[in-house]
Formats: sequence, C-alpha cells, structure tokens
Amino acid sequence: MALSGTLINCILIIVGSVAGLVFKKLMPERLKSTLLQAVGLIVMFVGIGGVISATLTYEDGIFGTKDTLNMILSMVFGTIIGELINIEKQLDRFGAFCQKKLIKGDSKSTFAEGFVTSSLIFVVGAMAVVGALDNGIRGDDSTLVAKGIIDCITGMVLASTLGIGVMLSSVPVLVYQGAIALLGVYIEPYLTDAVISQMSFTGSILIFAIGVNMLGFIKIKVGNMLPAIFMPIVFDLIMRVWNMIF
Repeated sequence: MALSGTLINCILIIVGSVAGLVFKKLMPERLKSTLLQAVGLIVMFVGIGGVISATLTYEDGIFGTKDTLNMILSMVFGTIIGELINIEKQLDRFGAFCQKKLIKGDSKSTFAEGFVTSSLIFVVGAMAVVGALDNGIRGDDSTLVAKGIIDCITGMVLASTLGIGVMLSSVPVLVYQGAIALLGVYIEPYLTDAVISQMSFTGSILIFAIGVNMLGFIKIKVGNMLPAIFMPIVFDLIMRVWNMIF
C-alpha cells in the first residue's frame, strides 16, 4: 500500500502527542520551559549533523565541502518564492483557526506555535522524501516507520511543552508524504542521489533554524524558506534541458 508508511507515521505522531499531553499535566511550568530549550538544542544539533553529513568531504587527507553554491541558490530563490506565497502566514492562520475552534477562550494557548513548529520538524528532512518514495514505488514502508518512531518521541516532548497543536501536525505530514508517495513513479527519475543529498543539505539548515526559533533568540520565518528544499530539483531540470539543447 503506497500510503501505509505515511499512515503509520501519522498514527505514531498522534500517539506521541497524546503521551506528551498526559505527561504535561505532571510537569511544573519551570520544567516545561527548560525542556523546550533542551529540545531546541537537540533540533539544532540534528540540523548541524545533517549539514555536515551532506556536505563534508574527505580526500587525500584534506577536508572539503560540496554543493555549497547549490545550497546558496536554493535558499535565496526558495525564500523569495516562499515570501511571495507567505507560507508561514498560511500555516499560522490555519493553526490559529484550529486553535479558535478547539481551544476557545484561551488567548495564551501555544496551540498554533505547537502546530507550526512540529509540522516543520516532521516534514523537513530527507527521510520524509526518501521514505515516501520507497513506500509509493516499492511498497517499502520501513524508512517511514523508523521516521514515525522518531517523530513519536519528538512529538511527545513537544506536546508536553507546546500542547495539543502538535497532534494536528499529522495532517501536513499526511498531505506532504502522501503526495510524494502517490506521485513517486513520476518524480523518482528526477530525484537522483545527488539531488536528494542537496535537498538534505538545505533541509538540515532549516532544521537548525527551527531549533533557533525554539530557543527564542530570534524569529526566523522557516515556513517561508520551505520551497528551498525543492530548488535542487528545479536546478537539476534546468541543467538537463540545457544539456539537451547545447
């Protein structure tokens, strides 16, 4: 089944969120605040690790990097597109709408923040793309099941600090990964190992930015940078057309 892994992933997010909500009632506010900072640091570390693994090279005793120019162009053009669409505002608006319907009379609720933060964490990254492709094309849901376990644990911690909005992030995950799985046959030829590596590079930078946001130092509009993840596909298509013409 093309969507089996995505469905399992979403269920595990919900399970983790429920566990976090139960745990939340047992935690004092001081612990919630410190725990959220700890999660922010972990997310930043995961982002840094992803960047290093995707770009660092070692040859003849010399360290180097690859795909840096591609990353710069992806971030620039992707952010321009994201700003024009204003993805962050749409996510915030949807989260606020759901908060209004589900958390009435609580203006201080972190529902929308939990939804946006967890949605970005769960959809940004190579596992979502590769796992959805494997599930959709080959029927292999092992990568998404592994991702679901990670998301379950992450969702539990996030829900214990940011509340029930984390559970709603299962919806964007279902739409995003489900679309990739169902369209996998058509898009797989364009997702070479090099392109996936470049997407992972850019995605890891966004994961790091999410961690920065969680620590509250500065508000980075990560949602508006999401198109950057897919720019390597666009650049690869442009190069293919260029090579065909010239």
